[in-house]
Amino acid sequence: MADQSIPVVILCGGSGTRLAEQTEVRPKPLVEIGGRPILWHIMKHYSRYGFNEFVLALGYKGDQIKRYFLEYHAIGRDMTVSLGDGRVAPLTGSNHTEPWTVHLVDTGEATMTGGRLRQLRPLIDRGTFLLTYGDGVGNVPLDRLLAFHRARGGLATLTAVRPPARFGALEFDGDRIRHFKEKSTLHEGWINGGFFAVEPAALDYVTEDVMWEHAPMEALAERGELFAYRHEEFWQCMDTLRDLRYLESLWDAGGAPWKSW
Repeated sequence: MADQSIPVVILCGGSGTRLAEQTEVRPKPLVEIGGRPILWHIMKHYSRYGFNEFVLALGYKGDQIKRYFLEYHAIGRDMTVSLGDGRVAPLTGSNHTEPWTVHLVDTGEATMTGGRLRQLRPLIDRGTFLLTYGDGVGNVPLDRLLAFHRARGGLATLTAVRPPARFGALEFDGDRIRHFKEKSTLHEGWINGGFFAVEPAALDYVTEDVMWEHAPMEALAERGELFAYRHEEFWQCMDTLRDLRYLESLWDAGGAPWKSW
């Protein structure tokens, strides 16, 4: 069972311009796969490993994410509505049993990922925290990721995955990351797949509103504080309509590799 005190930060603030067919009307984390937002799929995976406290960094259309969780309990149960006086009576208990605590923090529509983390620091400064993006799924064994992170003793561990060549690249010295370059077109191989384990001291490298994936992670790598947990199995981001359709096809076929619950 996971350490229940470890929060999970999910970056949910981007505008998702490459998926504009969906994100013109909703934030990307609420785009649905199999009738559920991809955010729900991500949280279910973390919950499967005992991580049930979530800190969501909101931005673009963040009010919709707030509304989703405010209405989550009511929408998930049968009810009787008396139209004469507006009374609502539950017919049954909730159909949802997730033991989640969700902190919803508006970190600004145009804020970059590092700036969002800086704003969250008061909520995540007590010890190791987990971090991921609100638009990617994978069957990452989170217990092994956390054990790996603690054994290496660095300030941050990312999950390295093998992706399409349009992403960036990592260069290794054993398990230590020797060089970090986001979205490089000059390398092929392993890339940053998210699913981080992070110590609060890593946030000292975020000195202004910058991308977490740029100067802060590059500096962590240069100082030998950034490690990679290599994940050889399923990982997929949802950047484009093609990605979304691929994830939907896996779910509809009943073989979604990220479904761990």
